[in-house]
Amino acid sequence: MTNYRPEIDGLRTLAVLPVILYHADATLISGGFVGVDVFFVISGYLITSILISELDEGRFSLMRFYERRARRILPALFTVMICCIPFALAWMPPRQMAEFAQSLIAVVFFVSNMLFFRQSDYHAPAAEEKPLLHTWSLAVEEQYYLFFPILLFILWRFGRGRVVTVLAITAGISLLLSEWGWRNHPTANFYLAPGRVWELFAGSFCAFALSRRTIEGHGGLAAIGITLIVLANFAFTEMTPFPGLYTLVPVIGAALIILFATGSTIVGKALSLRPMVWMGLISYSAYLWHQPIFAFARIRSDAVPGTPAMLALAMAAIGLAYLTWRYIEQPFRTRTPIFPMQKQVFGASAVGISAMAIIGYLGQLDDGLQSRMSAEFRTRTAQIDRLANQRLEAIGYGTCHYDRSETTAQFVANWTCAPDRMGAPLRVAIYGDSHAADKAAVLRRSGLDVIQMTAPGCPLAGDGGPASCSVLRAAFQDAIGANPPDVLILANRFSSNELSARHLQMVVDQWASRAAKLIIASPAPEFYNFDDIYAQRGRNAAKALHHDPAPLERFTHAMAKVHQPENVQVLDVLPLFCELSGTCAPVADGLLLVDYGHLSPEAMTALAPALRREVDTLAGIRILSEAH
Repeated sequence: MTNYRPEIDGLRTLAVLPVILYHADATLISGGFVGVDVFFVISGYLITSILISELDEGRFSLMRFYERRARRILPALFTVMICCIPFALAWMPPRQMAEFAQSLIAVVFFVSNMLFFRQSDYHAPAAEEKPLLHTWSLAVEEQYYLFFPILLFILWRFGRGRVVTVLAITAGISLLLSEWGWRNHPTANFYLAPGRVWELFAGSFCAFALSRRTIEGHGGLAAIGITLIVLANFAFTEMTPFPGLYTLVPVIGAALIILFATGSTIVGKALSLRPMVWMGLISYSAYLWHQPIFAFARIRSDAVPGTPAMLALAMAAIGLAYLTWRYIEQPFRTRTPIFPMQKQVFGASAVGISAMAIIGYLGQLDDGLQSRMSAEFRTRTAQIDRLANQRLEAIGYGTCHYDRSETTAQFVANWTCAPDRMGAPLRVAIYGDSHAADKAAVLRRSGLDVIQMTAPGCPLAGDGGPASCSVLRAAFQDAIGANPPDVLILANRFSSNELSARHLQMVVDQWASRAAKLIIASPAPEFYNFDDIYAQRGRNAAKALHHDPAPLERFTHAMAKVHQPENVQVLDVLPLFCELSGTCAPVADGLLLVDYGHLSPEAMTALAPALRREVDTLAGIRILSEAH
């Protein structure tokens, strides 16, 4: 085994703190998610170093390797999972409870990355309320631990050179696959192991490089390494294609620190400081605790928890991490550990895995334990579900609004909101995401036939979002290219990184010439957890909710810096919505929303005259109703 290197624990700190701050919505650390990639490199280095040493000395044992992994991973993991269960039962509505129960099973069998790949985008708002979302990276590592030692053992007889050659070829294929993946299957690319293996192998290459020579410090290269990691943390955003070639920045940075940051360098000394080492020692438990704490805080809150609250929760996670490290991790890993015999470790692991799997199975019964909820909850949930289904019909789900159940080619071929199928002059066209689809439905209720192409999660410009977005955007632009509309309306939820003058300028530059008049809608008002709060606590609690003003404020501030041609106007959505209830509440005579921000059919009908007048005013013309 390699000698202890305190700077590696310091590097762990440099990995875990940005991840925690990123999930705490500290906007300054916009690329904090790269800390996971740094962890992958560290894991690849440490595991491969141990395996090389044992293979060289002829004492490699696969069972002993798995025993060490079980002692390292499972006690703290089981502790956090057990602590999550009572909060899930108390606070989660059935839909969330069923998903949480599924994740319990997926986590203990180390396939949670596959589950979350099917459930959600890592950066999507709904993902923030998944207490075990972060275990996707543990699943990737465990899948690596499962196969890599066997691969190394088989290849070792052929010599180190051939081992490194095979690993290099595999890593190259994995890197190319990740670069292809973010363009074609971004969610799968993010969560699944094939696009991540090369990051772990980067650490393996470091282990091979250092296995036959003394580590020689190089201050300049170590400084470049830490600079690359810091740069990725502050310069990358959720719009950065990831993983892919951009991931080389933090991966190379971590590798340079492992290879060259010794105690003789400034970087090595900084990473070896006692606070850095201390945080690195508890980094695994800190990583385990932070996401559940943040997720349950969001589930329980009536509004998005502010930065001070999230930072306080981050400190709580670190405190729990120390206790877990001191009283759970360490007792299982000391020279006289709990369960000193290998068979005891495997037996206890089997019991823990079985218990979590059984609890996970029971948690999915009755659609997420519906019976624990009141009759009023079930009635209100059914009401929201009915309105949500009516909304899908109103927005042309599957015909005007892409539903991802078919290929983009199939959707475009069956697109019923296309210009050549309207049988009328091309007057108004709408493009954007699901909020644009809402506005198209509202204008149709005002008497207009609207050319609509919308898709979930699609940005108005740039390469972000699902791969289908760029295909659909190109198809829409081609469709209106020969006969530009009188009015083109763009609407989007706008992710935090899209609420910048740079991105909005890109939107204006790309779309302004495609219509006589371009109208860009401001973000729709959002009411945090509206549907869950209404279902669980009723009408009065939902009516008392306040919308989050931050997105609109950022949009307004950014648009003020954008150069806008004369044919570009901004539609302020907020006052139109506020008129519906008179108090900007999400409830009037009936429900105005079906979730955090999508309009109910009642709201669409009520909003139609006002939105129509506003569009007429901004367009500077009276848009005639089309004949149906």
